[in-house]
Amino acid sequence: MRAMRRLGALMGSLFMAQSPSLGADLGEERMEKIKRAANYRDGKFRNEIVHPMMEGSAWGMLREFFFGDQIRKPPGRLPEVPPEAGTFREPPADLQVVWLGHSTLLLELEGKRFLIDPVFGSHASPVPVGAKRFQPPLLKREQLPRIDAVIISHNHYDHLEAESIRYLAGTGVPFFVPLGVGAHLEEWGVAPERITESAWWEESDFAGVRIVCTPSQHFSGRGLLDRDETLWASWSLIGPTRRVHYSGDGGYAGHFKEIGKKLGPFDLTLIENGAYDKRWPHVHMFPEQSVQAHLDLRGKALMPVHWGMFSLANHDWFEPIRRISAAAKENGVRILTPRIGEAVRPEETRVFEAWWDAPELLGQPSE
Repeated sequence: MRAMRRLGALMGSLFMAQSPSLGADLGEERMEKIKRAANYRDGKFRNEIVHPMMEGSAWGMLREFFFGDQIRKPPGRLPEVPPEAGTFREPPADLQVVWLGHSTLLLELEGKRFLIDPVFGSHASPVPVGAKRFQPPLLKREQLPRIDAVIISHNHYDHLEAESIRYLAGTGVPFFVPLGVGAHLEEWGVAPERITESAWWEESDFAGVRIVCTPSQHFSGRGLLDRDETLWASWSLIGPTRRVHYSGDGGYAGHFKEIGKKLGPFDLTLIENGAYDKRWPHVHMFPEQSVQAHLDLRGKALMPVHWGMFSLANHDWFEPIRRISAAAKENGVRILTPRIGEAVRPEETRVFEAWWDAPELLGQPSE
């Protein structure tokens, strides 16, 4: 039975990776800008250093997927902190972040509220098979506070969800996305004048906040035939007094030091931490590399994201947060590990509870 469930999850994940693209043709006008990008060659976007997507045998990954003993989904419900009156103040705080699971974040910076990589659906896939949420979202789309702008890192299903975009399109909110991603948004109802598409190192001014599209080492694609046709990115948000970096997805590389040198230091870094594997070391960082990325960025406080809501690799669901917490302690890094929905500020000095080690979340009997 366990193997059958994992087979279903695997088939769903494969369909997610190879299904027809749920977006739109890029169009001639958009392609003209894309072709001018420095890292666009021969019809594809490229990383600064090109690595193979997979290393080693896929059979080992499949064996581990079907017969491994990892706890890939928490047996119990992850703890949540429902927002209270005053959590989302008007105007928004100078710097505050609320993690809604995986990479979905509500970031308040210099009086503006940004929604990052909004995914509120039941599955990080085009159909309700595979990549299922561990639990329903804490907030429904309709319960979101007022949003000033939406930031999208790339077009993978766990970062760009059609239904959430369709809802947000009706609010008139502006979107900041990497090159090419705007085609999906327009298909889902976002007015073109609400979309700002950027190449790496391009920046926009948004009500006094510099929004800088910065590099990452990853890939893109929503279907069989659109691999790397749209850009992937990290983002640096720079206000008059506060600075935040969101890594998006990607492997560890020299771009972190470059970003840190050009745009740091950062008050807060939001760094990917999860869905890694030794067979794709250049696609997602290992937790220890995530801490090093934070140090390269000259960050003051680190908050891990991209974990705790979807099973997208073969490791235990809690392994990423355990490893990054240990690496942060070893390197003297202040790490923020809130529960879902809990508002935090980078200056906080409290010791966060290791809530992921609760027996009911590890498949162990409670004492």
